Amino acid sequence: MRETYTVEIAGLTRHLPLFEVVSGVRIAIFNMLGDTYVVKAAAAALAEKLRHLPAEVLVTAEAKSIPLIYEMSALMGLPYVVLRKSYKSYMGDAIRAETYSITTGKPQSLYLDEKDRELIAGKRVVVVDDVVSTGSTLEGMKTVVNQAGGEVTAVAAVFTEGDGDWSHVIALGNLPVFVS
Repeated sequence: MRETYTVEIAGLTRHLPLFEVVSGVRIAIFNMLGDTYVVKAAAAALAEKLRHLPAEVLVTAEAKSIPLIYEMSALMGLPYVVLRKSYKSYMGDAIRAETYSITTGKPQSLYLDEKDRELIAGKRVVVVDDVVSTGSTLEGMKTVVNQAGGEVTAVAAVFTEGDGDWSHVIALGNLPVFVS
């Protein structure tokens, strides 16, 4: 049986499985896909924390935070944009940025579809993620928003991870990194 780490997410208790991501380093894996109760509760809590901040559009990276941003969009009455991790020909003249994900352990790209540029250009943007670990995906999202002519006014996540300085991230909690 896999060891877990127990967390509270907007009043709900979940037991997150621990996985080794590099030798001697384990993290609690938060995956809200398929957990409608957590998605709705976390979206409502984050929307409440963001309600007084200037925002015109929400942006996230695929895939685990898509249901979160969808629900936040509905609650906040704002459009949302999903940055894709692979390029498709129908995306046209896409904007691209490189990131490095701790969970995949390799470089990734984020792409803004040509059709979504106008949603971001000249707009105040809230960047949303499920977990901010190293900040690489976050920086990639900010790069894409800036290249598209948007202004990042806030960063929100369900969790931050580790003991970095995440004071600029509006989050519901922090997950520890387990080093042995």
